[in-house]
Amino acid sequence: MKYLSFKIVILCILLPPVVYIFSVQSLETRLNNRYTSEIENIYTGDTHDLFEGRISIRDSINKNINLYLQSKSLISRGVDVEVTVTTKRGTILYPAFFENDATSLLQPDPIRIATQNYNLMHDGLILNVDLKVGHNTLLSNTILIFYIFVSLIILYYHYKSGLIKAKQDDIEKEKEIDRLLKLKNIYTEKLKSLGQDRKKLTSETKKIKNQMEDEKEKASRNEDEMIKEIVFLEKEIETNLALRIKQQEEIDLLKEKINQYTKSLQKESRQKTKNYPGIKKRFDTIYKNLLINERAINGFIDLTDDMKIKVEEIIHQLNENPKLVLIKRKVFGKKGHETVLEVIFTYKGRLYYRKTKDNKIEVLVIGTKNTQAKDLEFLEKI
Repeated sequence: MKYLSFKIVILCILLPPVVYIFSVQSLETRLNNRYTSEIENIYTGDTHDLFEGRISIRDSINKNINLYLQSKSLISRGVDVEVTVTTKRGTILYPAFFENDATSLLQPDPIRIATQNYNLMHDGLILNVDLKVGHNTLLSNTILIFYIFVSLIILYYHYKSGLIKAKQDDIEKEKEIDRLLKLKNIYTEKLKSLGQDRKKLTSETKKIKNQMEDEKEKASRNEDEMIKEIVFLEKEIETNLALRIKQQEEIDLLKEKINQYTKSLQKESRQKTKNYPGIKKRFDTIYKNLLINERAINGFIDLTDDMKIKVEEIIHQLNENPKLVLIKRKVFGKKGHETVLEVIFTYKGRLYYRKTKDNKIEVLVIGTKNTQAKDLEFLEKI
């Protein structure tokens, strides 16, 4: 079968015995450790009876171990347990064996038994448990059958999934065949319609050829008119070329004027930079009650002489008596901004100032109506 994996089949055959072997070994190790621990706790019995001589240590060990082994149901199901108890000198205490000792026929002497028990325990006891799970027993066969059953279940579901996939493939193949048959019918119809379209195109082609012949005749008639039009267009091109040369000359002239203007602006900028320290020093000396911002000084430099006189009158009033200054409006009085006051001079001039926390007046901006937009942007940022 296409979907039946050979690897999975081999694994289902080989895994049960392999897993069975490892499981038996693991079970032997666990049971051996468990039985050893449990026997160590009970095999000597009550030491009080041993030291009083009521029972010999050999009898106590044999009795306790035999009772323990009889209580384990796994032993009857295939677990083979061999237990030995010896002293460090090699005296075997378990399993019990027959001793031909004359003293054993006499009445037990508790003192002698207690002495023997003490000496044997003083020598040190060694417990050895050897546990094996026998093959072909109820327990081992149960383990093996379980793994075989699990393997068969896996193989069954794998086979079942393969059948499902095979059925799905068959269904998909049938769907694909149906789809292809439908496509065949569709393309057959298209071929028929294409045949009809071909006939139409053939007739239209003939019509177009006839029209082209007619157009050729018309073109030959209009050839003289086209030559005249070409001559006219050549004259237009010459006219446009002359106009373009003239425009280029005007552009060069404008570039020269722009360069001259740029140089004059640079000159003014250098002059402005040169004037700034002197004006700042003069303002700081005369108007000691005011704080004047750098932008305000630069704006003052850009003013005309008449506007400088007017604005300096306002600055003088702010320095001597701010109440005399006529305020046009308050700007930026919203929450989160300090209140800035606007003063107008010579109609186009604008001065903006505010009161600081120490109740001094700071002149922020001096400008004109033309610079008002940039000045307001500056005030928003401070």
